[in-house]
Amino acid sequence: MAAKSSLTNMVLCLFAVCLVCAAILGSLYAVTKEPIAAAEAAEARASIAKVLPDGGEISEACISDVEGVPVEYYVQTNGGEVSAYAVKTVAGGFGGPLTLMVGVLPDGSVYNTTVLSHTETPGLGAKCTEENSHFREQWKGFSGNFAVKKDGGDVDAITASTITSRAYTKAVASAVSLVRSLNGNAPVDSVSGASKKKEE
Repeated sequence: MAAKSSLTNMVLCLFAVCLVCAAILGSLYAVTKEPIAAAEAAEARASIAKVLPDGGEISEACISDVEGVPVEYYVQTNGGEVSAYAVKTVAGGFGGPLTLMVGVLPDGSVYNTTVLSHTETPGLGAKCTEENSHFREQWKGFSGNFAVKKDGGDVDAITASTITSRAYTKAVASAVSLVRSLNGNAPVDSVSGASKKKEE
């Protein structure tokens, strides 16, 4: 004889289904947590290696604030001397967050940049990911005015992608600001490219 349908039976049934689903999801998370963490760590090491000079030792992740936002960075040393920094920065692009790893030398010049993640438009803003493009190549050794030329700066924007170019520039400027502040210098204003005076 079939069980009589009631509100209690339906609630118990729904609870049992949810419990089983939660158990399955929890076990999948437990199984995949370590491989995902290992893959993320390997990806982070690869991106750091892309933006720093060859050789030297790289520190564990450090955290500092840039304009009230926590920023992750790594310090490269050679013979006990700091040779470069790798800084992970985020800026709001056209399609969402644009996350970069930026290599910065102690003098505040950019060594190299790479894109970690983005949601920019394919064929337009997504061109910021092209390794050997003019837009990406101009950042190697860059120490000019951190604004696109349309805004009076020294950065050549990606054609038809000014918003992405501005976001990329802002992210790089944030990385340089962090390194400058770590070395006791005034941070860079990502809008005008001028050095800000430290507040007394």
